[in-house]
Amino acid sequence: MEQHNGNTQPDRLIRGIAMGGKVRAFAIRSTHLVEELRRRHDTWPTATAAMGRTLTAAAMMGAMLKGEEKLTLQVKGNGPIGQIVADANAKGEVRGYVDNPHVHLPSNAMGKLDVAGAVGTEGFIYVIKDLGLKDPYRGSVPIVSGELGEDFTYYFATSEQTPSAVGVGVLVDTDNSVIVAGGFIIQLLPGLNDAEIDQLEKGLGSLPPVTSLLNEGLELEELLGRVLPDVEVMDGMDIVFNCSCSRERVEQTLVSLGEHELVQLIEEDGQAEVVCHFCNEKYQFDRQDLERILAEARN
Repeated sequence: MEQHNGNTQPDRLIRGIAMGGKVRAFAIRSTHLVEELRRRHDTWPTATAAMGRTLTAAAMMGAMLKGEEKLTLQVKGNGPIGQIVADANAKGEVRGYVDNPHVHLPSNAMGKLDVAGAVGTEGFIYVIKDLGLKDPYRGSVPIVSGELGEDFTYYFATSEQTPSAVGVGVLVDTDNSVIVAGGFIIQLLPGLNDAEIDQLEKGLGSLPPVTSLLNEGLELEELLGRVLPDVEVMDGMDIVFNCSCSRERVEQTLVSLGEHELVQLIEEDGQAEVVCHFCNEKYQFDRQDLERILAEARN
């Protein structure tokens, strides 16, 4: 596989603090993750960018969780791409998909991939967090731009009452593969004065697109340092694609269809193919398999 400048490095996320602990920051390189899912789902460039931005944000939000906690991000806009879904956990494991992977639109007025055109500018973003409690936490905000970075910024400000700046980007090559993907989240904690907020806004305002910086080979620490000169990196972790589907799980799903449905499957098709939404893995079951599963369902 040909390597581009900037994507030879492994996917990684770092966490840091700045301004005397009054700012919390995350930066991520998610190139291989986005490329893996592009390949599995055969997404076209605009769909790749929309899915990649969502996966990148989900990975950073996952890093805000602890232990076995996990979250699901759903972007449900009125654009041709349909729904985008991403799952992430505190261990840096991420997976995701889009309803319609074959969406590619002409570039927007800025000459960039028209993510807002694919996502739509009306709809909602939903965040569902499984924190190990009886009921999951659910937050939702309307889509404000469809470009996604601004939409996640709006989510943090309104749903979590944490003013944040979210930058996410995906650079797609002429052969549709992902050159580089990544992003940052900078969160303002209580105690910042106006001068400090101004300084931050200036730094963010003059920052080139995150993909340009990563493609130049900038390290994540340097990326955060562009906005937060005094950033102190606390820790980091690898980001990996991981899907929890398995043949056993798919069998359980088939068992839960019940006797009637299974008999119908056996009589009409004599086989079944189940495709995982998240990773596009295909599971084949022949007549013998289905008869064994039917016997289990009857017990």
